[in-house]
Amino acid sequence: MRQVEDAIKIVLDNIKVLGTERIPIQDSFGRVLGEDVNSSIYLPPWDNSAMDGYAVKWDDIKEAAKERSANLKITGDIRAGSMPDKPVGKGETIRIMTGAPVPDGADTVVRVEDTKYEGDVVSIFRSGKKGENIRKRGENVKEGDMVLKKGTLIGSGQLGSLAMIGKPVVTVFRRPVVNVMSTGDELADFDEKLTENKIPNSNSYAVASQVIEAGGVPHVVGIARDTKESTREKIGQGLVGDMLIVSGGVSVGKYDFVKDILKEYGIDMKFWTVGIRPGHPIAFGIVGERPVFGLPGNPVSTMVTFEVFARPALMKMGGHTSYFRPTVDAVVEEEFHDRPGRTHYVRAIARYKDGKYFVRSTGTQGSGVLMSMAYANSFMVLPPDKEKVLVGEIVKVQLIGRPIEHD
Repeated sequence: MRQVEDAIKIVLDNIKVLGTERIPIQDSFGRVLGEDVNSSIYLPPWDNSAMDGYAVKWDDIKEAAKERSANLKITGDIRAGSMPDKPVGKGETIRIMTGAPVPDGADTVVRVEDTKYEGDVVSIFRSGKKGENIRKRGENVKEGDMVLKKGTLIGSGQLGSLAMIGKPVVTVFRRPVVNVMSTGDELADFDEKLTENKIPNSNSYAVASQVIEAGGVPHVVGIARDTKESTREKIGQGLVGDMLIVSGGVSVGKYDFVKDILKEYGIDMKFWTVGIRPGHPIAFGIVGERPVFGLPGNPVSTMVTFEVFARPALMKMGGHTSYFRPTVDAVVEEEFHDRPGRTHYVRAIARYKDGKYFVRSTGTQGSGVLMSMAYANSFMVLPPDKEKVLVGEIVKVQLIGRPIEHD
C-alpha cells in the first residue's frame, strides 16, 4: 500500500505553478508575489527627525546638563511635509517636528522633553549623543534594495511596504480555479427538500471553504447522481478550471462510477488508494494538465484528505514556496488506542502552556463525525505502526489554522 509521504511527493511532482497577473496593491492582500520587488527610491529620502524637538550642532550642547543649560537662538520651524529654507548656524537651532528633514548644519536632534523655551531662545538640559534622534537617509531601504522576494505571501506588512516604495500595481500568481462536486443519490442540496432518505450535501461547501483558505477560487458544480450519465455530465462540467475535486464515488461499490468516467476522459491515474486514516480510497490523477482529486465521501475523510493532499497542491499552484501546515511536538494529555497499518490523522485540540504544546483528541473519531473537524485545531499524526499513545508521550501535531489556546 502506498504511504502518505510517497503519495504527497507524487502529487507535488505532478503540479505546475500557474501564471501571473497584474493587480492593484489594494487587491493584493493574501496573494502570492509573482516578481522580485526592488526599491526605486531611498526611504527616508533624506535625514529626518525621529522626535519633536530642536535640530542643533552637537558641539553647541555637548556640555549641557540639568544644572547648566546650553542656550540657543531659535531661527525657524520645520514641519513634516516641508523643507528647510536655511541652515543651522553656530549657537542656533531650528524647531523640528517628527519626520521633518534635518536642515544643513545640524547633526543632532534634542527632544522637546529635554528643553524649555522662552521667546526665541531655548534652554537645553541634556547633551545626549552626537547624531541622536536622526533617522538617516536610506535607513529603511535604499535605491536598488530588494524589498520583497518572488513567492512572498502578501500580508499587511508586505502590502504596506509596497505602498511605501510607491508601487501601486504588483505582479501576483493567479489564484487556482477549483471545481468541486459531490456524488450520491442520498445527497440533497439547499434547493431540494430534505426527505427521510436524504442527507444535506455538506462536502461541497466544506471543501469549497478549504479551497478559499488555501488561496483558490472554488466553483461548486453540484451533485452527480448515482448513474454514469449524471457522473459523466458533472465531471465534464468540472474539467474546465485549474483543478477538479470530487467527493464520493471513488470506492469499489456498484454505483461508484467516478473512476470509470475519469478513464473515459483520459486520466493518467497516479494512485487510487493510500495508507491513511481516515480516507483510504483517495485518488489522484491528471487529465491533460489538470489535476483531479477523488476524495472519499465520508465528510471527515473528505476534509482530512483535502488537507493532506489537495491543499499542498493548491499552495504550489498558487506560487507559494511553503506548501505545508506547521508541525510541532506536543505532550499527549489522554491515552489513545489506534489500529495499526495506516497513518492516522486524529482530529485534536492543541493548547500551549509553559513553553510546551499539549494535545488531546476531539473525542469520537468516526469518519462521519463532522463535528470532530469543527472542534479540531490540529491533527495528531500517528505513524502506521502505532497501536497506543500514552499520557505524557510526545507526538507530532499538525496545526490546521484555528486559534491555539494559551494558558
